[in-house]
Order: sequence, then C-alpha cells, then structure tokens
Amino acid sequence: MTESALNRPVAGVLWMLASGLSFVGVTGIVRYLGTDLPAAQSAFLRFAWSFVFLLPSLVLLLRGGLPGGALPLIGWRGAVHTVAVILWFYAMARLPVAEVTAIGYLNPVGVTLGAALFFGERLALRRLAAIGLAIVGALIVLRPGLREVSPGHLAQIGAAICFAGSYLLAKRLSQMLPAGAIVALMSATVTLGLAPFALAVWVPVSLEQVLWLGLVAMFATAGHYCMTRAFACAPIAVTQPVTFLQLLWATLLGALAFGEAVDPFVLLGGALIIGAVSYITWREAQIKRAGLTPPANAGKL
Repeated sequence: MTESALNRPVAGVLWMLASGLSFVGVTGIVRYLGTDLPAAQSAFLRFAWSFVFLLPSLVLLLRGGLPGGALPLIGWRGAVHTVAVILWFYAMARLPVAEVTAIGYLNPVGVTLGAALFFGERLALRRLAAIGLAIVGALIVLRPGLREVSPGHLAQIGAAICFAGSYLLAKRLSQMLPAGAIVALMSATVTLGLAPFALAVWVPVSLEQVLWLGLVAMFATAGHYCMTRAFACAPIAVTQPVTFLQLLWATLLGALAFGEAVDPFVLLGGALIIGAVSYITWREAQIKRAGLTPPANAGKL
C-alpha cells in the first residue's frame, strides 16, 4: 500500500464508522433473538448463510488446490473459531450489549500475548503496561467479588481468547493464501464444525429467525468489508480511535432497544481496554512492523 493510497483520513474514518455500525447491527439482532434458539444452532445458521454467499469463490479456490501445509492450519482455525462463535452467541443472548462489546475488546490483547508466546514476538515494557491497563479495564467491567460473574461473562472471555487464537492462525495462513480464500475457508470449516453441535440441540426454527440470522451474516460481511476499506484509505493510527464509538453505540442500542441500564463501570472499563488496544496498535504502526495485533474489530463474527 503506497503512502498516497493511505492519505484519505476522512474516507478512512467514514468507512470505520460504517464498520462499527455494521457490527453493532450484528450484536443487536443476536440480542433480539435472545435464547429461543440454542447458541450452537444460531451460530450454525449464521455461518450457513455466509457459506452460501461465499460458495462460488470457495469452488474456484478448491479447483486450484491448496498449498502444502495449509490444510492442518485451516482445520485448527476452523476448530478454534467454532468454539469462539458458540461462546459469543451464548454470551450475546444473556449479557447487555455494552458488556459483550467491552469484554470483546480483549481479543487484541490475547493476540499480543499469543504472538509473544507462540511466535517469539518481543513484549516491550510499554506493551506490557498497555496489557496490564486492559486487564484492569476488564476487571472494572466484571467487578468480581462485587457482583456475580455469570456464565455469560465467562463465555465472552473465552470467546475473546478463542478469537485471538483464530486470528493468529489466520496470520500464518496469510503467508500461503489470499485474504478472500482464508475468509471462504473459515466459513466452510466453521459451518461444518458447528453442524454436530447444532444438531445435538436442534429445536424448531421459524422462517423469521432464519431470515434474521441471514441479516446477521450480511451485517458481519459488510463490517469486515468496510473495515478493510478503512485500512486502505488511512493508517490504523487514524482509524483505530473511531472504534471508541462502537461501545457508545452498543450502550445506546442496549438502552433504547432493550431497556438495559447504562452502566458507567462498563463504559469506564471499556474505555481503558480500548485505550490500551489503541496504544498497542499505534506503537506497531509507528515502528512499521507487520504486527500480529489486530484492530479492535478483527475478532468479530
């Protein structure tokens, strides 16, 4: 990417705004559907829609064959991402929208730690301090000992960790396959991975629920597309601060659509997490490295 191609900050910010709104749409619809469908079944139907959307590109990819060594990474990524989306759907149906959004920002922190543990990335003191700040933010959101930490909270923490693992595997695959192929293969493997879990808990599903989950797939696809366009228009250091607004929108959505109380501790903790993630991302942009830490939206569905 040339410097001139990245010199459109207004366009980058607008694309990132659109990305954030798309992902808030995802969380809002899943929250609206609630617990009528088991988490595994909801996740399966969402990814089945994506599989249908991406099937033509997947057929072309498989005709060309896969490079050596890619298949095990594809399988492991599908398995890890399968667990992540089940946990995320479980949490989203049971927690306020703002809490899910705030805890989800821990995903890049997990990637940073995983990169150091598995890929030998150096953790400088400033990055460790940023990670510590993010953990403090998570503790403010959860407030263990002051209130009950529910299974939904634990599920969302687990989802953030699993999404981090999925991203690390995707980074390895990016050395072998183009980005579009990685997305298509993820949709296929996650759909297959979710199928037995969904069948084990299957309940009757209405056409309305199927269509809502199709809209979830469309919003998720649009979110990733807009995020990619944002990165093509402006440096991450310009677009990253816009992700702060997603927590605000999630809070407003929860309050206006679902009657959820605005929790100042969630806003404070979320702001600390996002600030830490923004610092880590900015530092990696400054030192011009092909870093492994994703932007705050990278682990989204």
